[in-house]
Amino acid sequence: MTAIPDHLAQRIAGAKAFIFDMDGTIALGNAASGGHEALPGAIELLGAIRKLGKPLRVFTNGTGKPPAAYAARLRAAGFDIADEEFMTPSTAAAIWFEQQGIGKVRVLGREGVSAPLKEKGIECVEPSAEASGVEAVYTGWYREFTFPDLEAACNSVWDGAILTSASHVPFFATANGRAIGASYALNVMIQSLTNAELTVLGKPSVTAFQSAIAGMGLLPEDSADVVIVGDDPVLEISMARATGALGVGMTTGLMKRDTIGDLPADQQPELLIDHLDALRAVIA
Repeated sequence: MTAIPDHLAQRIAGAKAFIFDMDGTIALGNAASGGHEALPGAIELLGAIRKLGKPLRVFTNGTGKPPAAYAARLRAAGFDIADEEFMTPSTAAAIWFEQQGIGKVRVLGREGVSAPLKEKGIECVEPSAEASGVEAVYTGWYREFTFPDLEAACNSVWDGAILTSASHVPFFATANGRAIGASYALNVMIQSLTNAELTVLGKPSVTAFQSAIAGMGLLPEDSADVVIVGDDPVLEISMARATGALGVGMTTGLMKRDTIGDLPADQQPELLIDHLDALRAVIA
């Protein structure tokens, strides 16, 4: 088991809240069943945090499904997790749109992208629908996009809507190798035509982090008392570095001990572990 330095062990034990990535951190997708399987120690770790009465969030950057659907998959894998404890970028986006007073959004995406926005009472305009008064264009997982969708999005931006996105990561890993991020492709097309600035509302943005901790009842000044656990240096660890949270990297996913030294400083985890039991030992 990984030996955790005393100063980091104290921060973990005294943390006010925890944010976990899903794939590669606490669970892995099971292609055969279409569900997920818990990684060793994950169920027990989340259970230990719950026993202490500390809030937690599982935060995936995917918007292919609504948060409740992802939460149901984890419950089927044995996790004790409520729907509201699961986040996607659209969860963060809904909170941010509400804070900004934005009530009408053109959504380039399906139910997984729009559901959290609708739950907040935000009017979601279909990708290619004619509409006036659109205040923001929001891109997510949407591989079915058409040219009329692109035109409608650009027209909304030209009419004054801001451009926002769930993610701006060009590639992500799948069981079959590298895949193109749908929202990234959409963002590049819209930006190249409109010169609009892009606001990313999913990981690793500070906005996503602030939405997560606000949902757990914490304030921005509590950032240093939050632990973020993930396997992706570009997403979870960058978010931790940008916010002052403690970033814990997992070698069960994209980070490996023999390549971690090649990462830039803003993607370096403060702690790298091979097994979640290392955290549970400190928390318990």
